[in-house]
Amino acid sequence: MQIEKKDIRALSKEQLREFFTANGDKAFRGNQVYEWLWSKVAHSFEDMTNVSKETRTMLQANFVINHIKVDTMQRSEDGTVKNAVRLHDGLVVESVLIPTNTRTTACVSSQVGCSLDCNFCATARLKRMRNLEPAEIYDQVVAIDKESRLYYNHPLSNIVFMGMGEPLMNYNNVLKAIEMIISPEGLGMSPKRIMVSTSGVPKMIKKLADDDVKFKLAVSLHSAIDEIRSRIMPFSTNFPLADLRESLEYWYKKTKSKISYEYVVWKDINDNKESIDALVKFCKYVPCKVNLIEYNPIDDGEFQQASDESINEYIKALEASGIVVKVRRSRGKDIDAACGQLANKEA
Repeated sequence: MQIEKKDIRALSKEQLREFFTANGDKAFRGNQVYEWLWSKVAHSFEDMTNVSKETRTMLQANFVINHIKVDTMQRSEDGTVKNAVRLHDGLVVESVLIPTNTRTTACVSSQVGCSLDCNFCATARLKRMRNLEPAEIYDQVVAIDKESRLYYNHPLSNIVFMGMGEPLMNYNNVLKAIEMIISPEGLGMSPKRIMVSTSGVPKMIKKLADDDVKFKLAVSLHSAIDEIRSRIMPFSTNFPLADLRESLEYWYKKTKSKISYEYVVWKDINDNKESIDALVKFCKYVPCKVNLIEYNPIDDGEFQQASDESINEYIKALEASGIVVKVRRSRGKDIDAACGQLANKEA
């Protein structure tokens, strides 16, 4: 029976150095290979041109590089680019490049499918098949950076973990991917340009704070009333708002970093005064800003975009309380690349 080879990118630089010394080579060879894997993003051992043929053959015999492949790429009328990314085991995730006049943002996935059950989200209708490995997350960013340079003539400027999956349910791999993204030995991006969006897992938010992360945090809130929130996001029954509030207060106390609340207003669900007042009150617990997000229907069911009047009522109430609020218009709707629409239609 053939033993499955390990992805070489699962090894740390130190482990690579140890591998080479154990095989009668010099430790610095590990540094060379590590640079090829991360900084130069080699797709195969044959790409490693300053490494001897014998060494490349040895690597080939022991390891694989499970690189992603962009199966299909779609470009929206508004310039948004969506990648259907095929993984080494044939599974597919999606990632998105969102351009503006001043920057390009990568929206990346962290799981195949999703661990959670938000009723308004197409991704949540897919069962969670597995977590993405750090290198698979990293590869999505590299692919979008290349597209940013090709189509918009400048490198990728921002990253949001708002694609498929709940990032905090793949905690270790997401943090390891970010570690390589911000490392000078990787992409060298600033952590301040990275935002991790969670549906709100209090225990893991506290762990982020304890781990002293430097990236930004966004929370998909959608209601500050438990009864309504659990209707929208059934899993949140296990994570009541009181627990979420406590974890966010802990986050701010430890990091001094503002929270961003992602908030969709739906017709006949949270487009009422009670919901507005509850959000304003919740926003006063921790320094924050609110992104009111245009909803992208995934069927003709109960979730429908609220009226402009309802959204304006939210804006007025938040601004009157000194809370920063922005309306985020969805991008890439014509190619199902907008918030909540990622669902592997090409798979």
